[in-house]
Amino acid sequence: MPATTLDAPAQVPGSHRERAKRDWSNPTIYFIALLLVATMLAPVVYIIIGGFRTNSQITNSPAGLPSPWEIGNYLNVLKGGVFWQEVLNSTISAVATTVGVVVLGLMASYVLARYRFRGRAAMYTLFAAGLMFPMTVAITPLYIMIKSLGLMNSLPGIILPQIAFGLPTTVIILVPFLRAIPNEIEEAAAIDGCSRLAFFFRMVVPLSVPGVITVGILAFIGSWNNYLLPLFILNDQGTFTLPLGVQAFASQYSVDTAKVLAFTSLSMIPALVFFSLFERRIVGGLTGAVKG
Repeated sequence: MPATTLDAPAQVPGSHRERAKRDWSNPTIYFIALLLVATMLAPVVYIIIGGFRTNSQITNSPAGLPSPWEIGNYLNVLKGGVFWQEVLNSTISAVATTVGVVVLGLMASYVLARYRFRGRAAMYTLFAAGLMFPMTVAITPLYIMIKSLGLMNSLPGIILPQIAFGLPTTVIILVPFLRAIPNEIEEAAAIDGCSRLAFFFRMVVPLSVPGVITVGILAFIGSWNNYLLPLFILNDQGTFTLPLGVQAFASQYSVDTAKVLAFTSLSMIPALVFFSLFERRIVGGLTGAVKG
C-alpha cells in the first residue's frame, strides 16, 4: 500500500507579514495607551500624595514624596463637620437627581420608542437638541427662573435643573433599548391580559436594566461633580456641595496647601470609587444602545 503524505496547509500570501506588522504595532499602541493613562492619573496621584505632606515639604520639593508621611491633614478634614455636611448635601443632590433622571427618562423613552403619534419625531429631535446646549449657556436664564421660583440657596434649586439637563442623554441612550424589545412579547402579554402599565413594569423595566444603570451612573457622577450650578444657586455654606466646598475650603486655607490637597483628595475619592466599580456597566449600556 503506497504511503500517503499529508498535504501542507496552504499559506495565505502576506499572512506572516501582516502578523509581524500586527505584533510590531501592539507595543506602540500599549505604550501610547499607558502614556495617556499616566498623564490623566498623574494629577490625581499628586493631589492624594500631597495630602500626606507638610507645607514645608511641598515648598522645598514640590514633586517629592512625603518624608515622613503626615496623616494629620486627612484626620483634621475628617474630624471637621463641614466636610461631612458637604458629603451629605452632595449625596442628597446626586441621589435625587439620579432617581428623577431615571424615572422621567425611562417613561419618556418608552413613549417615544413604543408608540406612534403625531410629533414623535419632533419630540425626539428636541431631546437630541438638548445635548447641544450645555448648562454654561443657559446659566443666566436658569438663575432668573430659579430665583423667581423661590428655590435659591436650596438643594431643590440645583436638583431640578440637573434632572432637566440629564434627560436628553438619558432619552438618547434608552430609546434604542426599548425599541429593541420584540413586539411579539408585548402582543403575548396583551393576550394574557397584561395592561400597558403592567407590561411597562413587568417587562420593559427589567429588560432595560443595563441602560437604566448606565444613565443612572452618568447622572450620579454628573451631579456629584457639578460645580457651576451650585456656584450660582448656593450661598449658604450649610448647603454647599463638595465641588463648591473645595473652592470655599481652598480660599479659607489658602496658606495651608497640604490641608487643601487632603480635602480635595477626600472629595474626589467617592466619585472615583463609584465610577471604577460601575465602569463595565457604563460600557455595556452604551454598547447596547449603539446596537439597538
